[in-house]
Amino acid sequence: MAYGDTVDPKSRVFSIILVGFFTFALGLVLAKSLDIDAVKQIVRKLDVVQIEEPPPPEEPPPPPPPNDVPPPPTRVEVVTPTIAPPVSTNVVAPPPPAAPPPPVVVPPVVAPPAPPPRDDSRPARPRGNESSWVTTDDYPPSAIREEAQGVTSTRLQVSAEGRVTSCEVTGSSGNSALDQAACRNLQRRARFEPALDRAGNPTSSVYTKRVRWVLPER
Repeated sequence: MAYGDTVDPKSRVFSIILVGFFTFALGLVLAKSLDIDAVKQIVRKLDVVQIEEPPPPEEPPPPPPPNDVPPPPTRVEVVTPTIAPPVSTNVVAPPPPAAPPPPVVVPPVVAPPAPPPRDDSRPARPRGNESSWVTTDDYPPSAIREEAQGVTSTRLQVSAEGRVTSCEVTGSSGNSALDQAACRNLQRRARFEPALDRAGNPTSSVYTKRVRWVLPER
């Protein structure tokens, strides 16, 4: 029996599939390699055109490595707090706020009162010597015989012309003859500067007069 010319159809199909698979894998690998080369070419072109950036600043040197010797142990001191004795403090209350000053009251301006009207009034004034109005020569004979003496008080009514218009006995001497003689002689002899009213005009007035009767020497 000869074995060289006999080929199993299943083996041939399997071989064809296996060859196709390897061919496809090889093509895929070639395609990937071609793509990587193309990308690298493009990157090289971009690197030629790209502006170079300044180099980054140098980083500071790293700190020296710590010593392997451990640090000395920290000494902890336990401090017992001291309690200070209480301090007596006198609390002084602040002074009360000062009262505000009273408001200043400005008094209203009052016009000064008008001056009183001028007063030119004055009483009646005797003219001449009053002692000559009644003298010892006017002593009534009846009063001399009776040796009567005393003081006669009179009130005279004086006119605006300065004359005595009436006489009234306000205090008797104790002798009617002496009282009558006093009024009779005063009305006859007494003369006055007439009294003046507030306007300075002459006016009637009253004047009191006392006559002392003393017996004449013999």
